[in-house]
Amino acid sequence: MRRIQQPGTGTPERIQWVACGGRAFSLTLPAGMPLLEAVRSGFAAEGFVSGVMNLDGLSLAPFAYVMPALSKTPEHAAFYSETFRPKDGARIEVGAMTFGQRDGAPFFHAHALWVEGDGKRSGGHILPDETVVAETITLQAVGLDGAVFTAEPDSETHFKLFGPVAGASGGAGEGCFYALRVKPNVDFCGALEAFCAERGIREAVIHGGVGSIIGARFVDGCVVENFATEVAITDGRVLVGAGGFEATINVALVDYSGALASGRLKRGDNPVLMTFELVLEAR
Repeated sequence: MRRIQQPGTGTPERIQWVACGGRAFSLTLPAGMPLLEAVRSGFAAEGFVSGVMNLDGLSLAPFAYVMPALSKTPEHAAFYSETFRPKDGARIEVGAMTFGQRDGAPFFHAHALWVEGDGKRSGGHILPDETVVAETITLQAVGLDGAVFTAEPDSETHFKLFGPVAGASGGAGEGCFYALRVKPNVDFCGALEAFCAERGIREAVIHGGVGSIIGARFVDGCVVENFATEVAITDGRVLVGAGGFEATINVALVDYSGALASGRLKRGDNPVLMTFELVLEAR
């Protein structure tokens, strides 16, 4: 399996996770509001400080983003491009967001593909501090009760990365949810299958899903060779079938050349590059 050497030392446990409650809800983002504040206030109104959400159809202007890039130093295995600011903003086609805390303040991690005002299709990592909601829209979100995605320094990748930590339970959630971060150089589908198998979770729905994989291999034979990617899950499940646990995960991504790709991930052949955050709902 493909592998990228990280600059630091990782932990033996390759999934960071917290069991928690959760609840799906509709979140309205008002036009003219900074995206981060619109998300924060929408989650807060439902009693949550962390969760995940779908970004499909969201229109943004002003809008700023970065793409994956090669690292210019050995401090990181890959890095970010310069900041891009499309003059006429963009409308997201598909995208996902993890919402949580960084340095004691609200923050998000979001990847998407979009169409810019001049018709150019692109994708990447949305910058929270420079992005504003252009048109009011209602999107689907899942809030977490008892877990918070919190950005902390990661000794393996040398980035400050979102990972779930236990949080206060305020009673706003229900059901059986798991907040996860999958770490580098393990097969993404296989890691989720093993996680569910170990806990007897016979059916799980994936909510959110923001991260990176080492290139990509899709079930239709499509291949992304460039190793540095930014990925959003468009939908996914883990089910028990005749052959055991099987993850069915569809994604959209951009690689460091700016090329876009989407499709269903081939099981056993898509290792995580830096990180992958998501929420599993056990059914």
